[in-house]
Amino acid sequence: MNEGVISGIGEINGLKVSIACMDFNFMGGSMGSVVGEKITAALERAIEHKIPAVVVAISGGARMQEGLTSLMQMAKTSAAVKKMRLAGLPFISVPVNPTTGGVTASFAMLGDIIISEPKARIGFAGPRVIEQTIRQKLPENFQKSEFLQECGMVDVIAKREDLKATIFKVLNDII
Repeated sequence: MNEGVISGIGEINGLKVSIACMDFNFMGGSMGSVVGEKITAALERAIEHKIPAVVVAISGGARMQEGLTSLMQMAKTSAAVKKMRLAGLPFISVPVNPTTGGVTASFAMLGDIIISEPKARIGFAGPRVIEQTIRQKLPENFQKSEFLQECGMVDVIAKREDLKATIFKVLNDII
């Protein structure tokens, strides 16, 4: 891959979807201008074709090497999610381990339904940074998908090998 995300239109058990999948092996899955453009394009393609969108997020956050351009992708991708909502189309977000920083603070936690894997770390800042800032010990499993599900921030937890079937079932239930 020459960038941190791949996207296109595909099918899940015959159901047409616009999909984007981030790759942690490319610069830690960081979101720079190209990643933001591709995520936005995937959501806009869903609107154009009147189909659901699925984004699998895995990221260390915003791509620091790109500075402000990288941070602007947070607003751009969030605005694209809003357009999906206005179009009445479902957006399924699948944050996996790890999904952190600006990706968590933007599109990854804005899904109509959020599906994650067991024990996935999802958060903005790391737990050590938070503990040092607030000078308190964090709860056990803080920022893990199970903790976030208990707090109402993750809807479904499914093992990776079950994600396809889980996404299909969720989409069938809401379409």
